[in-house]
Amino acid sequence: MTEANSAGALEGLKVVEMGQLIAGPFCGQLLGDMGAEIVKLEPPGGGDQMRNWGQGDKPSWWRVIARNKYSVAVDLRSEEGQQLARELIAKADILIENFRPGTLEKWNLDPKILRKTNPGLIVVRVSGYGQTGPYSSRAGFGGIGEAMGGWRGIVGYPDLPPARMGVSIGDTLAATYGCMGALAALHHRSKTGEGQIVDSALYEAVLQVMESTVSDYSASGTKRRRTGSTLPAIAPSNVYPCKDGEYLIGANQDGVFARLAAAMGRPELATDERYATHRARGVRQEELDALIGEWTRTLTIDELEAKMVEAAVPAGRVFDAEDMMADPHFAARDALVTVPDAELGEIRMQGIFPKLSDTPGTVRRPAPLVVGQDSDEVLKRWLGREG
Repeated sequence: MTEANSAGALEGLKVVEMGQLIAGPFCGQLLGDMGAEIVKLEPPGGGDQMRNWGQGDKPSWWRVIARNKYSVAVDLRSEEGQQLARELIAKADILIENFRPGTLEKWNLDPKILRKTNPGLIVVRVSGYGQTGPYSSRAGFGGIGEAMGGWRGIVGYPDLPPARMGVSIGDTLAATYGCMGALAALHHRSKTGEGQIVDSALYEAVLQVMESTVSDYSASGTKRRRTGSTLPAIAPSNVYPCKDGEYLIGANQDGVFARLAAAMGRPELATDERYATHRARGVRQEELDALIGEWTRTLTIDELEAKMVEAAVPAGRVFDAEDMMADPHFAARDALVTVPDAELGEIRMQGIFPKLSDTPGTVRRPAPLVVGQDSDEVLKRWLGREG
């Protein structure tokens, strides 16, 4: 477990998490990492499907996304379960849910009514298309949001169908924006005492990180297309071949390119009119990448990295999990932490981020292994119930 001088900036906040899979639970993970107490309501029996997700013969994703959480078994489809949920929510600062819009209302858990009992309640609602609009009632997973938000259309190579990132970026973006909205709403509540609803749609979360794709089209009719491992007209910035693998170099600023050219033993490239400016390098992107690749092929990754560090050129190895676990910089910054697990032993996983200087977050408890294992404890502390 991580060690820190505080329990986190959000210590004392109570959060009820009713979501499943990724988007809602990742929002809860973020708040929990920063110190909030997260009570996760799970359906009796199998619980959240995330319990079975991950790869390999020992799936461990649940251990990450459910850390710092308490599991309470609640059947939200029953009147008894709905009543228990209302009682817990009445004590909460934040409610997180990522069901299809209208589901909470169907379960007699309409946020507008919940806020009459608890005016300070902040409700984070994560969904595919948002709580309003003609598509709001549609089912939507992260991949759908990535496609509608524009991400999928520009990922991959132009002669192949759109590719996907190897992680569920649409879900985690929507969860992160939901968390940010909750923190903004907490600030507003500190001034007014009033909570509010945070509406985070998967496709809009993706849209927020799409840079100038819409504005470029609006201004000049330019559509960004799939361009493989490069960004159009941003050069040099690519993964280049070495004797023993690949290495990423980003030298698309004039001064940085001059340092790269010097490291290559070709300082004249920085003043060559074909490559001297950002625009010129962008026009000759493929030509320049080929030239750099010819040079990097003569070096090992270690040799190339030494040259890039000496020349102060932004560059780096393409890491996988094994590399991360062996890297001294990850270790020095606690980018990875070790969490004990009753079934799997000690597990390495990503640490708390972002890092706060005075109120750092912690992994205070491992993920609950049994659905409802904390029901009695939570009901006693939150509602004063015994047994």
